[in-house]
Amino acid sequence: MQEFKHWIGGKPVDPHSAEWIDKVAPATAQRIGRLARGDATDVARAVDAARAALAGPWKDCGDEERASLCDRIASGIEARSDELARLESEDTGKPLSLARAVDIPRAVSNFRFFASALRQREESFHHMGTAFSYTLRRPLGVVALITPWNLPLYLLSWKAAPALAMGNAIVAKPSELTPRSASVLASIFNEAGAPAGVFNLVHGYGPEAGQALVEHPDVAGVSFTGGTKTGAQVAATAASSFKKLSLELGGKNPSVVFADCDFDTTVDGVARAAFLNQGQICLCGSRILVERPLVERFTAALVERAKAMRIGDPSDADTNLGALISQEHRQRVESYIALARDEGGKILCGGGRPELAAPFCDGAFVEPTVVGGLPIDCRTATEEIFGPMATIHAFEGEKEAVEMANSVRYGLSASVWTQDLERAHRVAAVLEAGLVWVNCWLVRDLRVPFGGVKESGVGREGGRWSLEFFSEAKSVCVKAG
Repeated sequence: MQEFKHWIGGKPVDPHSAEWIDKVAPATAQRIGRLARGDATDVARAVDAARAALAGPWKDCGDEERASLCDRIASGIEARSDELARLESEDTGKPLSLARAVDIPRAVSNFRFFASALRQREESFHHMGTAFSYTLRRPLGVVALITPWNLPLYLLSWKAAPALAMGNAIVAKPSELTPRSASVLASIFNEAGAPAGVFNLVHGYGPEAGQALVEHPDVAGVSFTGGTKTGAQVAATAASSFKKLSLELGGKNPSVVFADCDFDTTVDGVARAAFLNQGQICLCGSRILVERPLVERFTAALVERAKAMRIGDPSDADTNLGALISQEHRQRVESYIALARDEGGKILCGGGRPELAAPFCDGAFVEPTVVGGLPIDCRTATEEIFGPMATIHAFEGEKEAVEMANSVRYGLSASVWTQDLERAHRVAAVLEAGLVWVNCWLVRDLRVPFGGVKESGVGREGGRWSLEFFSEAKSVCVKAG
């Protein structure tokens, strides 16, 4: 049994409360370790360590030194990629092949990207005749990074890399369900030569450790990724002390399929968008809107794809879908499958638990589920489920497609599938989403802004938007001559 302690001031630290949280593998329901249960005292110690780092040599590190540190951290992740992929798979229940292909390479890319972005950034200079003005960017100070369980290292690195690049000191709070890759990242920071206190890690529950971190008066900024309900609480807490805030929240994302799409490519893309990572990605396309002339053929092909997906042992290279994050979350997904039936929907495939041999018979597995026949405004079709469950709906023409796509309170992402590029541009322009893909899904350019509208979040991350979030702009005006 492994113990995962806090990481404060450059070393592992026991919890102040002397209490621990059991870590259970979702694919087997077996206990595989325990992690420190953090509280306000642990958070205060971590913030103090971060403040001490900001007062030490870290404050004098220039852009090149910080960029080089990001590169060394990326190399450290690469060197431990097999270990990290295994930990991500065991912690989340996702297929090991997915962690190897997506989660860990993306964490490496995040640090490499922001190292390069830091080296290439430019500040503004304006000549005014009698004076000139220029802009400086300075770190916020101590920043809180609160990350979810679905893409643990991927999303922590997405925040930590730009925060580090801009010279901040970090206190991170990963999900208590997926703590292990964050602990390894802390040791990689140390091995890469990060000054003590630049990266601190506090484990624990959100209402205890997370809330204390957001409330702490010396935390200058909070970057949060998670559910909309929790995000609202984070925003309310941060607002009273005027902390800088970035929120990436929930989604109920549409995949809009027109009759003129490239059929096979679209079926594959929409199926991937619905079920990758067991549907536990905030960008997953769980509302599938299909133009009526194509809906019968498309539904049959999608159901066939879903039925062919292999569920089971996450370490098996042939596995397509692993376990959900926990037994509790499986019960939540199953409650929506029951609700879909109550609301008049027809379960076209899935809807149950797969029969698996030990030790996976006790894991949190659910079959990929496609539901038809539901009203577009019912709860199943409008509330975030965050599991391998998608609803399919027919539309008549472009106008109705847009109305249906925009009819929920979320606005994170969408995908549009058509060979008519003029239509694609028109529809993309009026969809209420922070990110729209055309004839693809989950293709990410790290330079572009990422974030949602409506109840899907506040602010943008990526490229210069991340560097600007983790810094404050200062204008300096100098009289000429």
